[in-house]
Amino acid sequence: MIQFAMTYQDIIDKHSYTLENITHTAQKEVQILLCHILQKDITYLHKHSDQKCDIVDEIMSLIDKRATGYPIEYITNDVCFYSEQFFIGDGVLVPRPETELLVDEAIKILRGIPNPTVLEIGCGSGVVSIMLAKMIPNITITAVDISQKAIENTQKNITLHNQEHNIKVIKSDLYENISNQKFDMVVSNPPYIQAGAELHKSLSHEPDTALYGGEIGDELLKKIIKQFFTHDSRYLICEIGYDQKDSLSRYFKNFPVKWSKFYKDLARHDRGFVLERL
Repeated sequence: MIQFAMTYQDIIDKHSYTLENITHTAQKEVQILLCHILQKDITYLHKHSDQKCDIVDEIMSLIDKRATGYPIEYITNDVCFYSEQFFIGDGVLVPRPETELLVDEAIKILRGIPNPTVLEIGCGSGVVSIMLAKMIPNITITAVDISQKAIENTQKNITLHNQEHNIKVIKSDLYENISNQKFDMVVSNPPYIQAGAELHKSLSHEPDTALYGGEIGDELLKKIIKQFFTHDSRYLICEIGYDQKDSLSRYFKNFPVKWSKFYKDLARHDRGFVLERL
């Protein structure tokens, strides 16, 4: 039987279906994986789509790995956040577009504060702190996480984006290793999923400590809120689960809150809150 050589386009056309149960952008992801192996951009792939593919075994190995739900970001060690590229390694939560809204809310307030100081609790890959450092002049940020992998990933991205002068990284369980420093703002995208909740396949490969917030889901959020009010900081901004607004609104009544608001994501789900203490 004659074996016909496969082109890049053949790979894209014939094997995108393998990923259809994992992602709604299967064809695009096969292209991304091809570009990753070739170390070329998408323009090169389009221009050479009819070229013989000499990396069939390599690309099929990655397609099969992605088909298990393994995040494509872990395969390529690359993630886009706020239109910029960041390193991401396994064992660290993959940033989602919804978290860009947290950055938006923080920027609105920080632009009115000269030389602001910020604490990020649970920095993960470091993308929130780095974007704030890039967009707010003369900012000083302390980024903390309980995970050593997250600390290393954040530090790598700080170096890649030349933000060493703005951001200090500390391994800490919430405020545990933080001095009594006053911050203008505390920001956090903490774990807030209910323990035992059924997750998408891709999330099964991400660290449980970055996903599950307790038996109900909002326990760690409430711990952050409580500790915030025992330290001398002014604003708190957190991402939350879509069904946690009512519970957190009631919890706010235990503390001296000057004002608070909840913001929604593009799907009109409650996605986070902003509050200022008295």
